[in-house]
Amino acid sequence: MTDCWLLRHGVTQGPEGFRGRLDPPLAEQGWAQLRAAVATQPPFELILTSPQQRCARFAEWLAAEQGAELVLEADLRELDFGAWEGRSAAELMQDQAEALGRFWADPYAYTPPEGEPVAAFAERVLGAVTRWRPRLQGHRSLIVTHGGVIRLLLARQRGLAPRDLLQVEAPYATLQPLTLEEG
Repeated sequence: MTDCWLLRHGVTQGPEGFRGRLDPPLAEQGWAQLRAAVATQPPFELILTSPQQRCARFAEWLAAEQGAELVLEADLRELDFGAWEGRSAAELMQDQAEALGRFWADPYAYTPPEGEPVAAFAERVLGAVTRWRPRLQGHRSLIVTHGGVIRLLLARQRGLAPRDLLQVEAPYATLQPLTLEEG
């Protein structure tokens, strides 16, 4: 039985695009997606969440509903996309197609302008999971976070090469198991 699950936030208000440090609230559709994702799950004992409201508001609601312990963990924030924040891939294809292509091909080798290097993001996220591993193990636990965080954790779990990070799918409001073994 899997003890730890990852849950990406649902659809947010506003247009789609790179939203790393931006903090839009969940749309009604996002709330519905998240409630449906956990509807048939047994209760969680511990919920660890990104402090960004698209994750934290649902995590707060779920913890109250289930009587779970709730912890906000700043290091589970999404990657900071710098100058790309708030812009869609379609918009970037118009004036930064080469840069966007380089990022998609190898996100560790190319950082968006003024953005957070993926290596630093990985160090931050993996550090948080390492710190919390003893508490997450042995409890039915949930990590409510972002697509980039989930891609990183699942890519590591699957033994993928760093350049293949963006090949991992992390759909909105989808539960995915996380193995918490050392390494």
